[in-house]
Amino acid sequence: MSGMFAYIEGPLVVREPAFVVIDVGGIGYELKITLGTYSVLKKMSRVKLFTYSHIKEDAYTLYGFIEQSEKNLFMALISISGVGPATGIMILSSLTPDEIQRAILTENVSAIQSVKGVGAKTAQRIILELKDKLAKERLVTNSGQNYLISHNSLQEEALSALVTLGINKNVAEKAINNNLKNADKDLTVEELIKRVLKSS
Repeated sequence: MSGMFAYIEGPLVVREPAFVVIDVGGIGYELKITLGTYSVLKKMSRVKLFTYSHIKEDAYTLYGFIEQSEKNLFMALISISGVGPATGIMILSSLTPDEIQRAILTENVSAIQSVKGVGAKTAQRIILELKDKLAKERLVTNSGQNYLISHNSLQEEALSALVTLGINKNVAEKAINNNLKNADKDLTVEELIKRVLKSS
């Protein structure tokens, strides 16, 4: 179900790598977001996010995207059997929209399978079902820029996002420390989270 809200616009009250809260007339809407959206939102105080509403018997979850093209790609991914909204967000947080498009068009199963929670069959299904669609319509655009942030808040933000995405806290902490230790350059929070998602 995606038709309840087309977009939500208002002041950003909470901004985390995996979710935001937007104030609309005194009501705080929590939306799960991708790392690509988070990258763009970092310098903004007021935002407009294109939304997808996911309603189950026990939960009502809103997903937000900075660009309609990112939402389109998300919608295409979750149209695949075996890919739910949580997996769609995980794919869009592990790979940039351009990387996803390239992997689909070049039939690079291992690139899509590198995302946590995506098995070989699901990766093959994504490629098989979306290749023609991607060739016909340009579903994606480049994500926003990356900004550097300090080490401690970087670890905290990465840990918070990974736990929200469903990674065990202890596993995430170890992976974050290993990746920071072995990094050959300063990592952004997005790069750090992607590395952990690919290694865990």
